[in-house]
Order: sequence, then C-alpha cells, then structure tokens
Amino acid sequence: MTRLDLTPFTALQVLKFLIPSHNLIPNTSIQNRPLLIYKSCFPPDSGASAVESHLKSVGVVSPQWRYSMYPTSHFHSTSHEVLCVVKGRALLLFGGEGNPGKVEQECKAGDVIIIPAGVAHRLLDDYGSGYEMVGSYPIGATQWDMCYGRDGEEDKVKNIKKLSWFDNDPLYGQKGPVIDA
Repeated sequence: MTRLDLTPFTALQVLKFLIPSHNLIPNTSIQNRPLLIYKSCFPPDSGASAVESHLKSVGVVSPQWRYSMYPTSHFHSTSHEVLCVVKGRALLLFGGEGNPGKVEQECKAGDVIIIPAGVAHRLLDDYGSGYEMVGSYPIGATQWDMCYGRDGEEDKVKNIKKLSWFDNDPLYGQKGPVIDA
C-alpha cells in the first residue's frame, strides 16, 4: 500500500478548536476533544486513491466515501470522523448556525479535518472548485449516523460519552497530533 509523503508532524500546523454546545448540538462539550485541522498535511495533488491507500496502511480509520461536505449542519453520535481534502477548496462551518462559538474555516486539498462525534459541520461555499474529500471512520466503529440537533435525538447524543478516542493518529500512526488532543 502506498504511503503519502506527509508534512513531518513536528512541523505540521494544527488548528484546534473547542466549540461550545448550542441549542441541541453538543459540539465538543461532551468529550472535550477538539476539532483538529491539519493544514497542508499531504501534497495537494496526491489524489483520492493515494489518500485511501495511505489511510488503509496506517490502519486507524477505514475510508468509506468520496464526496463534498453536506450543505446542512449535521453531526454524528456514533463515530468520530476523519476528512481528507483531496480536491479544491471550501469554506466550512463547524458548531452550527447561530452559535457564538462557531468556527468558519477554509480548507483545501492537502488538509485533514478530524471531527469529534457531536461536532456539527457543513459546507458554506465550495467556490465552484469541485471540492472533494475522502471520508473515513475509526475501524470497528458503529456505522455513522446523521443527527441535526433536533428534538428526539437526546438518546443518540448520550452515546457520545461512551465513544473511545483515537489510540493512534489516522495519518501518522503511533505519533501524531490526535493522540495528545
């Protein structure tokens, strides 16, 4: 399996955000694990197949889809999510609309986004760039679900507390930013 030529994690720019709960969206309030964005983690021209091969070789997450980001705020209660941007650039929203603690961040090919369970996320603008990501989930995790911060999702949200965090970094393996997050 192919390994990507990653930016050494000691030189990697990692953005970390703790996002407060808002309305019925828990964000990072349950596990206190930050949203992480690895800027320029891998070469922007790597392509989806090479990224998927790298993720499989590290063996922490399983790549499951290639797509843009969903344009409606949503979160997952059954799994953390790892998104590797393989094409284009986009403005993304984390935390939910109307949340004073929300985060808007531009991400581009080569960036990696590690979204803890409970953190709302959505696409704001892809600038017509053909924005595409490889979406991955921890090996052995329950199938990811879709929650929208609506009444009736309270039992799903309670499940987030039970989820384990990463023992190894999805991109770097035994060492990497996610381990100390």
